[in-house]
Amino acid sequence: MPDSAIPNSSASPVLPATDSAENQRRRRWRMLKDRLASYGVAMGGMSVIIAIVLIFFYLLFVVLPLFGSAEMEHVADYALPGSGADHGSGPSLHLAMEEQAEIGFRLTNDARAVFFDLQNGKPINEYALALPAGAEVSSFVASEPTSARFALGLSNGAALVARHIYNVSYPDDKRLITPGVEYPLGEEALEIDEDGEALTQIAFQDGEEEATVVAQTADGRLLLTHFIKEESFTDDTPELEREQVLLSFAEQQGTQAEIVQLLLDKEQLNLYIVYADGGLVHVDVSDKSEPRQVQQLRLVDVGLRVTSVQFLTGDISLLVGDSSGRVVQWFSVRDERGNQTLQPIREFTEQSHAISDLAPEFARKGFVAADENGLIAIYHSTAQRLLLTQRSSDVAINMLAIAPRANALLVEDAKGRLSFWRVDNEHPEISWSSLWGKVWYESYEEPVYAWQSSSSSDDFEPKLSITPLVYGTIKAAFYAMLLAVPLAICGAIYTAYFMAPKMRQIVKPSIETMEALPTVILGFLAGLWLAPLLEANLPGIFSLLIVVPVGVLLFAFLWQQLPARIRQFIPEGWDAALLLPVVLVLGAVSFGMSEPLEAMFFDGDMRHWLSSELGVGFDQRNALVVGLAMGFAVIPTIFSITEDAVFSVPKHLSFGSLALGATPWQTLVRVVILTASPGIFSAVMIGMGRAVGETMIVLMATGNTPIMDFSIFEGMRTLSANIAVEMPEAEVDSTHYRVLFLAALVLFAFTFVFNTLAEVVRQRLRIKYSSL
Repeated sequence: MPDSAIPNSSASPVLPATDSAENQRRRRWRMLKDRLASYGVAMGGMSVIIAIVLIFFYLLFVVLPLFGSAEMEHVADYALPGSGADHGSGPSLHLAMEEQAEIGFRLTNDARAVFFDLQNGKPINEYALALPAGAEVSSFVASEPTSARFALGLSNGAALVARHIYNVSYPDDKRLITPGVEYPLGEEALEIDEDGEALTQIAFQDGEEEATVVAQTADGRLLLTHFIKEESFTDDTPELEREQVLLSFAEQQGTQAEIVQLLLDKEQLNLYIVYADGGLVHVDVSDKSEPRQVQQLRLVDVGLRVTSVQFLTGDISLLVGDSSGRVVQWFSVRDERGNQTLQPIREFTEQSHAISDLAPEFARKGFVAADENGLIAIYHSTAQRLLLTQRSSDVAINMLAIAPRANALLVEDAKGRLSFWRVDNEHPEISWSSLWGKVWYESYEEPVYAWQSSSSSDDFEPKLSITPLVYGTIKAAFYAMLLAVPLAICGAIYTAYFMAPKMRQIVKPSIETMEALPTVILGFLAGLWLAPLLEANLPGIFSLLIVVPVGVLLFAFLWQQLPARIRQFIPEGWDAALLLPVVLVLGAVSFGMSEPLEAMFFDGDMRHWLSSELGVGFDQRNALVVGLAMGFAVIPTIFSITEDAVFSVPKHLSFGSLALGATPWQTLVRVVILTASPGIFSAVMIGMGRAVGETMIVLMATGNTPIMDFSIFEGMRTLSANIAVEMPEAEVDSTHYRVLFLAALVLFAFTFVFNTLAEVVRQRLRIKYSSL
């Protein structure tokens, strides 16, 4: 047989061409799938990043307008309407605008009401007020701005009360505003001084059931006249029952200073008498038959004079402008003896010339100040913020009028000309101090952090400090993590390192299943079941902290004292199962001890004892309830990640440590935990993020009180819960709405920064212990 015929067994078999092509096709298909998968993962990651960035910029887009400044646009400039040659051209007694800022109102010094088009100054209607024959106007006062009422003090000792009104109709589907004047207390002037002396100063307020007039006569008397309204059966004009008292506070001043202004608040409870030398007397007129002097003080320093005094909206604060250009806000504060006294709260010193007029906004705590140099400044009192300065004239400004919606301004200067301005001032309440600092709110005894975004009163001063919400968020997360971190980490380490595999297969899925429980259910149970249970068993709850650890250690000691043949009945790694009945029994013992402990140490009522002995308040839905409920919700997250991190530590590290003579505990502490530390740290951070962002549990298990008290017995309000509660009722694009978005941005930034720092720390730990 020839050599060439002998087969070469070492030669590689020749594969068919079809097999080679099939393998190449499969290889190409596998590579294509790998590339598609990598692109899909990359696109998914990029989509998440893009979504986060878009959320951030959307939040920023909504929030940024909060910090914008006010703007004014000059619309028109014209002579005083109704000041022709036949009527004279004296200064106005009063200026006002209707709500749409389309029609202006001017009251002249000869008692004519002139309505005019604000765009061009052309008169629309003109009314001569019904003055008694031979009487002239000797004084004037405007009542609370939203009522549109005013009173004229007359030279015959009477007072005429009138109101400018605006009737809206829609002929041919077009809005038509018809201005007019009405007399809410009747066309006949009210008798104030029976002697017929001219009223040189006057203050007036009109309520639903009563009206009050305080006036100074030409001979120096100060009269308080109170009218009680009774329903008339003949017309809409009420019948008035008149009472009068002579005030003697002018003589008690001890000086001959002239009264320059009288102010009566809209509740007709407080009268303020302002003197030419800068003095002020505060009189309590709640009892109209016996007015009582409350306080006497100086409004300005010696050498300065008071140039303008107005109520801030709500009539709680006084705005006092002086000859130096300073505006000071005053309101009553309770002193050490329990008396309400006027105190200067904040100053606005941006203007340098004498303040000539002040115009408070109708619904917000803002105001406009004009000075004798023709400068206008817009302020907000609560935010203590200058929003805008604008030169309106090259001469002194006599009078200001602001629109009811604070979107327009009418200015009268010393030349007898009016200028009309549009104002854009959407969010004056916001400043760094109002958001993050302590603010001294009206009727508060001291500056505080406060959140109260709404009220039933139109004169409400919004309290929009985010600080208590951030504080509440940190407080809730702290107490939740205080419970969750030690239990979850210790449980995870035991499960991964000491527990028998079969028991681990039961325990780990069971705890991870807890994470699927809806937080709304947990919050519901915490608020309606857990909170009353804890309130009724406070001593038992705190005895758990002593009874359970001591009981478990005692049981472990006794178990070790048992003979080995008995202990061997429990397989290695199943020891923890013995603790279940032990913990349940110890818990029952603690709760059973609650009532005897309360009777023995706390006079039978621990809540009252905390309040009376320690000065610690108790709220049923408090941080303790939140800590337990939210800790229960966070435990599965921390446990699962920590257990995976510990269980994933390479076995050769543990075996090597044991082979070198280390005990299992030494191996755990010095090898396993250090190697797993990046994963454990990640678990804590993810759990922290969950706790910070939790909404439903803190919403339902706390009193939602935005207070800054770290006591475990007091409630809190968190950023997320506040957004959930108030966003549905917030007006779109309002200040409240945008501040809620700011709270969301703060929460977003807090989570982002916290997670970024956590990732940096985790990576450093990973590098540090990777060499083990």
